[in-house]
Amino acid sequence: MKYFSMVLSLVIAISGCSRKSIVTAPPDTNGSTTIYLDNTQQIIRGFGAANIVGWRPDMTPSEIQTAFGTGPGELGFSIMRLRIPPDSTQFAINFPSAKAASAMGVTIIATPWTPPRWMKSNKSNIGGILNASSYAAYAGFLKSFADTMFNNGAPLYAISVQNEPDANVTYESCSWSPAGFFNFMKNNAPSVGVPVFLPESMRFDHAYSDSALSDPAVAANVAFIGGHIYGTSPSLYPRAIAMGKEVWMTEYLDLDTSWAAVVGTAKSTNDCMNVQMSAYLWWYIVRYYGPIGEDGVVTKRGYVMSQFARFIRPGFHRVSTSAQSQANICVTAYKNGSKVVIVALNTGSSSVNQRFVIPNSAVVSFTDYVTSVDKNCTQGTTVQVNGGIFIATLAPSSVTTFVSN
Repeated sequence: MKYFSMVLSLVIAISGCSRKSIVTAPPDTNGSTTIYLDNTQQIIRGFGAANIVGWRPDMTPSEIQTAFGTGPGELGFSIMRLRIPPDSTQFAINFPSAKAASAMGVTIIATPWTPPRWMKSNKSNIGGILNASSYAAYAGFLKSFADTMFNNGAPLYAISVQNEPDANVTYESCSWSPAGFFNFMKNNAPSVGVPVFLPESMRFDHAYSDSALSDPAVAANVAFIGGHIYGTSPSLYPRAIAMGKEVWMTEYLDLDTSWAAVVGTAKSTNDCMNVQMSAYLWWYIVRYYGPIGEDGVVTKRGYVMSQFARFIRPGFHRVSTSAQSQANICVTAYKNGSKVVIVALNTGSSSVNQRFVIPNSAVVSFTDYVTSVDKNCTQGTTVQVNGGIFIATLAPSSVTTFVSN
């Protein structure tokens, strides 16, 4: 969860959202990264976070605009994750914010933390397992939630089987085995009525979804693979990719709000993108350690996330880049048609000149946006691309997004 800032100028650095200037690139004294626009990787579905009504107050209209708007000072999120209450009489608590977000074109996904207690082995909302005899009833329960959301103006893009089936916790939860997921996806997922994803493992443990993906008939019922990255580093999921399944990172948080930790969020996002993940979702949208504080003000973590979310919109594809060219510099790149976006992180304590090479590109210039200790997704300069090359100075401990003009 980290922030980045970058300045593109040898003699001038301009902050603000309205001024632009063409500047001379600094001398090429350091590494080079090549952007391969003709080497398309995963589709990007978006970036977002969870609005868990019932555990937190619902979002206000102002917070919804801040989270999902794409203008200056807004986050540009395009995915909202909801909690499915185990009591169907509580479904309606999700309506106001989900409907408002859906009207803005936001993708809505939903996750249950536990089935209704009467379906479980221990008759409790905490722990236990779903009784095998209740699988069909549980599919009906999930369908009821999806239908209710649709009928109230907030259709779901997809629904999860279970949040963190591998977690041993003292709040709403339920354990699942890989065999349980296999059986549910084979026999019950089609009756849910909306696309179903799994397994949302706490540590993105592939074992929980490998079995479902090993059978082509069962895999056909898997909308995409979702998982969390607590206690683990993002990694490729070859089996999912081989089966043509998108991989989403559907939850992560860090309570640390120091600048170093915030820059870590940017690095986490970068790493997820580099291992073919199509989405990156934080935990609570509104929380002091999240993208928006309880005061409704965007946090530094929020601005770091906006460096990706505002500019890499749903439908973009990541494109390949050459290996990291110098210490502390991480680069990912994306395109949609002729639009190109490059996100560069400098996690070091010194400014770095970075050379970017874009073969066979028609891009003539980029505008940069920087988040650093003293900047908040601040629009800065415009840098010219000459012969498919431009050079930029990446400020210390910063994230810079270059958006083609």
